[in-house]
Amino acid sequence: MKSWQIDINCDVGEGIGNETLLFPHISSCNIACGGHAGDIESMTEVVRLAKRYEVKIGAHPSYPDKQNFGREVIKLSDSALKDSIRQQMADFERVLRREKCSLHHIKAHGALYNQTAKEVHLAKVYLEALKTYKEKTLLYVPYGSIIAKIAKDLGFSFWYEAFADRNYTEGLQLVSRKKENALIQEPDKVLKHILPMIKQNQVVTVTGNIKEIKAQTYCVHGDTVSALEILMYLSKELPNHQVQLQK
Repeated sequence: MKSWQIDINCDVGEGIGNETLLFPHISSCNIACGGHAGDIESMTEVVRLAKRYEVKIGAHPSYPDKQNFGREVIKLSDSALKDSIRQQMADFERVLRREKCSLHHIKAHGALYNQTAKEVHLAKVYLEALKTYKEKTLLYVPYGSIIAKIAKDLGFSFWYEAFADRNYTEGLQLVSRKKENALIQEPDKVLKHILPMIKQNQVVTVTGNIKEIKAQTYCVHGDTVSALEILMYLSKELPNHQVQLQK
């Protein structure tokens, strides 16, 4: 009987304070590094927890916009955006060195993630900011995205990411959080959503159509109200469907 191994990641270090509860149920994490949330103290605390629970550590850079939690597109010059991303990464790496931990991956947050997925110029600016990581660090990027194509052309290593707790449009974009059906919060519905992605490389869009999608890592947002409930349910149910968590 065929089996599957997947990575499940969470966005953390964002002020929710639920990492100790979430980490036993995930295999990688994306830690806010000062753009939309977080500071040296919070980064240090969450890195230590990730080390304790043997969770792979990722950086979660964002537009520098704590007021809107990084979920709004803000206008910055290319140089200002690159400087911000590099500063966020430098702060995060300083914590990692002090805690003797390694960086597994980098995943953009919020509006920066969504915009680099579909805008060529912004994707190039983002990747230029991260060029020193090309030989040593994975990127988490959405399947079929602009940034995935450019990253591949430039020689970056990456994993495709899909979202366990978010609905998709026909164009494989995430349904806007401004719409009622953006989030999937019931654990059984999350399982139903994620299994076709894992087993058939297919996702059912919000309009009921089937689209191809591929992923090595699946995100459950740490600030989703039912995040812990979802992760506990997946931990219990996925093995019944021959799906194991990659550690």
